[in-house]
Amino acid sequence: MSENTERKNPFFFPYETPHDVAPFDRIRLEDFEEAFMEGIRREDEQIEKLINDPRKPTFDNTIISIDDEKDGDGYYDLLSRVSSVFFNLLSAETNDEMDALAQKLSPILTKHANDIRLNERLFERIRRVHLHHRRLTVEEKMLLDKCYDGFVRSGALLDAAGKERLRQLTEEASMLGLQFSQNLLKENKAFILHITDEAQLDGLPDSAREAAALAAKERELDGWVFTLDFPSYSPFMTYSTQRELRRRMYMAKNTVCTHDNGENNLEICKRLINLRRELAQLLGHKSYADYVLKHRMAGNVRNVYKLLNDLIAAYKPTAQKEVAAIGRLARKLEGRDFKMEPWDFGFYSHKLQLEKYNLDAEMLRPYFELSRVIDGVFSLANRLYGITFRENSDIPVYHPDVKAYEVFDRDGSFLAVFYADFHPRKGKQGGAWMTEYQGQWIDRKGENVRPHVSVVMNLTKPTEEKPALLTLSEVETFLHEFGHSLHGMFANTRFESLSGTNVWWDFVELPSQFMENYAVEKDFLQTFAYHYQTGLLIPDELVDRIRKSRNYNVAYACMRQVSFGLLDMAYYTKTDPFDEDIIPFEKQAWAKAIIGEQLPDTCMTVQFSHIMAGGYAAGYYSYKWAEVLDADAFSVFQKNGIFDQPTAQRFRDCILSKGGTEKPMTLYKRFRGGEPTIDALLKRNGIKR
Repeated sequence: MSENTERKNPFFFPYETPHDVAPFDRIRLEDFEEAFMEGIRREDEQIEKLINDPRKPTFDNTIISIDDEKDGDGYYDLLSRVSSVFFNLLSAETNDEMDALAQKLSPILTKHANDIRLNERLFERIRRVHLHHRRLTVEEKMLLDKCYDGFVRSGALLDAAGKERLRQLTEEASMLGLQFSQNLLKENKAFILHITDEAQLDGLPDSAREAAALAAKERELDGWVFTLDFPSYSPFMTYSTQRELRRRMYMAKNTVCTHDNGENNLEICKRLINLRRELAQLLGHKSYADYVLKHRMAGNVRNVYKLLNDLIAAYKPTAQKEVAAIGRLARKLEGRDFKMEPWDFGFYSHKLQLEKYNLDAEMLRPYFELSRVIDGVFSLANRLYGITFRENSDIPVYHPDVKAYEVFDRDGSFLAVFYADFHPRKGKQGGAWMTEYQGQWIDRKGENVRPHVSVVMNLTKPTEEKPALLTLSEVETFLHEFGHSLHGMFANTRFESLSGTNVWWDFVELPSQFMENYAVEKDFLQTFAYHYQTGLLIPDELVDRIRKSRNYNVAYACMRQVSFGLLDMAYYTKTDPFDEDIIPFEKQAWAKAIIGEQLPDTCMTVQFSHIMAGGYAAGYYSYKWAEVLDADAFSVFQKNGIFDQPTAQRFRDCILSKGGTEKPMTLYKRFRGGEPTIDALLKRNGIKR
């Protein structure tokens, strides 16, 4: 008998792994499709059983049954189990075969989701419970409202023609979002800058040269290779004296998916914008933004624009001064007639930072060796919340780069599994994100099922000469994603669909951005920032320079984020069909937040995964919205002590453990004692004294 007929699909059986984690070492590509199809069949069977239940619909026999198919008798939610593994790997460790399978499965899965949401008999049971139910707890009421609203927002109240059109719209949007992501990954990974003349490395620090030499060796090339991955691209644009090569890198980065090839995303973006507009209008909303913002803290389009415009008024004058200062330095160094281009900004900005603060990223790298940063971040969590991390090599991982940890609470009880995936590679999307392989919930036997949380990043890799040495920006990225992971790990709710990061989008960034505050705190840095060669602690004087420079170009950075928010809103507040050319529309949409000249051929939209394929459509403003919250929240810690455990416990109890069980402002006010104001953010950024 062949090996294939003997082996069993691991998704169909108890995993028999530590904490029932996914058995990555046993899963093969061919297992996914079989498990997806069986998962769909099982879910259809459960829905059929539910709609034929002769009993009167109640919260317990209807809403809980829909939310929780894990019935405690081994009949786990197979579709959720296989989906979490497949789609997480599709972002973190994909290949051509997985991409092809995703394209095949996408319409099948979208049709299945529509079949459930548009099932009239199922919705009628939900509607009856929504109208007539027993006294519910706050969490139960939130689940009922979320379930009912979810069906309505998915078309349950449409007539037959409307439901058919909604199916068409969602299936096409699902396919196009997937295609967008696959195109972007291929385009980003296709470009390399291959250098064989060492003179062209002028200005680059040893860390960038060593990483480029390793990248060339991995491709069996001589010399040095630079890529569009952030740990390669950013140092090149900051330090390289070769202006023409900086131009090539910049143009490659900012024209991906605009070329005349199979990876062009221009028409895909236009179609996605129109599909979402039509879907929202089909469901009775003026625009897609109106549809989205109904379930956001911002509430409506007017409030989003108020935030963005308030930020422009507060920050743009300072941003213009920041850019002007960089331009003056560039002309001082290069001559009165020198015209600074976008590929020059990082280079001369770095020189001005050196001049003003005697500080740059390379000075700090030796103090941010990855293993020590990990220890520092884990120790911070221990100091705040009493939790501990223990690496467990018995937990299977999907790539050798990934580390797996068991997390234990203050009382020693098991809290979560935590995966950390640190470095860029061929099959991995750019950027950084937090995700879950299993959420938290309390099952019908009363057991608190703990989550399996993962953070995926693209941090500087180790080289043959040195360990992974991070920049301060990369430390902030780690803290950001770790903040998301704490939101997941501390989850303590009854229902999985309300646990962890299952909150409104403009609230979800609060825990992550809150953690970034620690990156410039001396008392935190001096717990782990030891020089990787000398073992000496980062000196007070260097930390003081970090703190003094923390607001360097902060207004420019704010305007950059605001420009992305304006672009997002410009697309998704459209009420008429979008038939304009993407590139000129983009230039106009964000113009009032742009400082300086725009190049005609560059385009952000075609690589703007957040708003095209990542769930942030009509929601990119969330980062700035949550920044107001995080600055306000951290001001409480600054008043009480940045490691104050009673304050941290209140933050955990009121926000981190509650998930989406109550409205975000209710949770925030319970922690803070009142609503947030923008004052703490303006003070932190030096805009307001």
